[in-house]
Amino acid sequence: MKYAALIVDGAAGLPIPGMGNKTCLELAGTPSLDRIAREGRVGLARTVPDGMEPSSACACMSVMGYDPVTYYKGRAAIEAVSLEIPVEADEVVFRCNLVNTDESIMQSYCAGHISTPEAVEIIESLNRIIGSDNIRFYPGVGYRHILKLKGRTETLAAITTPPHDISNKPIADYLPRGKGSRLLLELIDLSKGVLANHPVNIERSRQGKTPATSIWLTWGSGPPPYLPPFIEAHGVRAAITSGVDLLNGLGKMMSLEILDIPGVTDGQDNNCIAQVEGAIEALDRNDLVIIHFEAPDEAGHAGSASQKIAAIEKADREMVSRLADYLAGKGRLLVMPDHPTPVNLLTHTPDPVPFVIWGSGILPDAAMRFTETEGLGSGAVIDPGWKLMGMLIGK
Repeated sequence: MKYAALIVDGAAGLPIPGMGNKTCLELAGTPSLDRIAREGRVGLARTVPDGMEPSSACACMSVMGYDPVTYYKGRAAIEAVSLEIPVEADEVVFRCNLVNTDESIMQSYCAGHISTPEAVEIIESLNRIIGSDNIRFYPGVGYRHILKLKGRTETLAAITTPPHDISNKPIADYLPRGKGSRLLLELIDLSKGVLANHPVNIERSRQGKTPATSIWLTWGSGPPPYLPPFIEAHGVRAAITSGVDLLNGLGKMMSLEILDIPGVTDGQDNNCIAQVEGAIEALDRNDLVIIHFEAPDEAGHAGSASQKIAAIEKADREMVSRLADYLAGKGRLLVMPDHPTPVNLLTHTPDPVPFVIWGSGILPDAAMRFTETEGLGSGAVIDPGWKLMGMLIGK
């Protein structure tokens, strides 16, 4: 038996006023998803435990079959694992976004989706000007980077807010605050001087693009926690493909094969066909492959229903159809978001998300489409959501 799990990041949402009070999943044309919904089992899964933040770190850990209550200790450490950044006992790491906060408003949590090559130049400048033996910046993908501090574990006590939670809001009430926040505030302030006349920003402004005006620090973590290898936790050998460090970091912590597939990105330009073909090829040497598609989440954060619908339809057309064709008669497919990212809120919510399991040995229920409403109507609620992986592989 072969298995595939497709995480359509942030695809779930809320009814949109002015668009018939329908969600993006309801508005999208998804013939492949709807077919496997009619032929498979549809329900809802609670991927974010009560009291935990509705981040992809918690939610994707659930989708991958690990209990966040037990294993989640901070997001930045997971991304550090992906980037092969060692974190010792006296060190801490923070997610370091490049953002635009013109007029003290969070104008762009991603600095206008700054490119990785541009961001690397800025990170190099930050290290040269404000970095030290105890303060070091590491480049990641696009706007997402890592700050490592040595000997400053008190900073973990600071209260921080992810920048995508405060789009278009004044930043004053959301800057790092409380005990341990002083150094973080100093670094954010110092970064403004480094970025003010940076050549990358001068060129971006010349081209009419959004410049990066400062860093933003959140999701502080100590050393990464131990996760049992996937094969020990679930009894199958697995691989993962994603365009973001978070998922690749989780994959490394779970001892998954990390697939390096050309064309896999964190945006709307993701080569979905290449990603699925690479994932299918990996099933020659694995029992299960996890495919993570980031684009719907980014569209949700941007508040763009049209982009989110287009991303969902692209996943349906180029990913779900191919996976179902390959697995027909010899395996099972799980498709689900990790969390909702409603376009009318611009950020995540902790609500349960729809899922569909289809394939060998799965009996159909009454669902007709893959939507939040159909998931709710099925009456099947998997809580906690991390148990869904066991349902996929028949544990």
